[in-house]
Amino acid sequence: MPNDTSHTGDNGGAVRGDLPRDLAALGFAERFQALFAPLAEQGFIPGRVSRVDRGLPLVLTEDGPVRAEPATHLRETSDGPIAVGDWIALARPEGHDVAIAEAILPRTSAFTRKDPGEQAIGQVMAANIDTVFVVQALSPNGPNLSRLERELVLAWESGATPAVVLTKTDLCRDGEALRDEVRAVALGVDIHLVSAVTGQGVDELRDQIEPGTTVAFFGASGVGKSTLLNCLIGTDVQETAEVRETDGKGRHTTVAREMFFLPEGGIIIDTPGMRALALWDAEEGIASAFPDIEELAEGCRFADCTHTREPGCAVREAMEAGELAERRLDSYLRLREELERLTEKQDVRARAEKSKADRVMGRVIKRYYKEHGR
Repeated sequence: MPNDTSHTGDNGGAVRGDLPRDLAALGFAERFQALFAPLAEQGFIPGRVSRVDRGLPLVLTEDGPVRAEPATHLRETSDGPIAVGDWIALARPEGHDVAIAEAILPRTSAFTRKDPGEQAIGQVMAANIDTVFVVQALSPNGPNLSRLERELVLAWESGATPAVVLTKTDLCRDGEALRDEVRAVALGVDIHLVSAVTGQGVDELRDQIEPGTTVAFFGASGVGKSTLLNCLIGTDVQETAEVRETDGKGRHTTVAREMFFLPEGGIIIDTPGMRALALWDAEEGIASAFPDIEELAEGCRFADCTHTREPGCAVREAMEAGELAERRLDSYLRLREELERLTEKQDVRARAEKSKADRVMGRVIKRYYKEHGR
């Protein structure tokens, strides 16, 4: 079917941009087709979530965008809540104003952080993404390497392929030198120098987003994600704000995670700038983001070496010999410590939930014996 422009969801909410109705253009690959086959036999309709507003997903289908409501049982499972990028199974019961999301297909990837609240629960920012573009601005003080390492941990843990995008190269003197600094911490990751003002690197970046594939932009507020998105698409689909002269930063404009489509067929998920990037289930992500330290650790005398005070620590020996930057080791240790604290919180939460379940079951058993006179 041809693309439509400026669709409207069932709830009257406007949808901007050209939206494909062909499922292949939405990323409905063979894996998802196979997973959905049993659901199709039950009469469900496949759709992909392009945006979530107050818990209600806007879903793109072959018949156009529809507003959906998660089924009650879905809200109570570990798969929920529904995230942008999810493939879901829709039902359209008679008498309902909106469709019902009955199931979430298993995700191929998910960019997840710890919920900014106090609870030890994860928050999925985007799902089923092929590439994570970690966006940092080069102006005025260059990239924040410690934050970049944290972002790369989450990107690797997501299951997608990370890449680094360094924006605002027009505002810095030596982008290549700064790229070398980033290359020292973004090991094995492609690094792109981009300027939405001069157009540097934009075409090359666009070529990385193949039809039917999904990339997600992640980064702090003001690094230029929305401006870059507009440049890639060729029209202003996201609002932007002027860069402040004092620090070269833009002001926060994106307010929701949302899916956009390149004219060539690629899919981009833009996200609001995130101040809090707490780790969540990031054991493999840390290992992937710090392969240099993980390799050095294999030479430590003790298998459980913490790389702090133990004798025979190959990691600290490398640092003292100038082969490993002290800043990088400190960043690694901080992330490890954070992950350990999170694991402890998760254990406490799990024990509390089990205790609550045991008390409920105890009351049920007590009531049963009371009613049956035993």
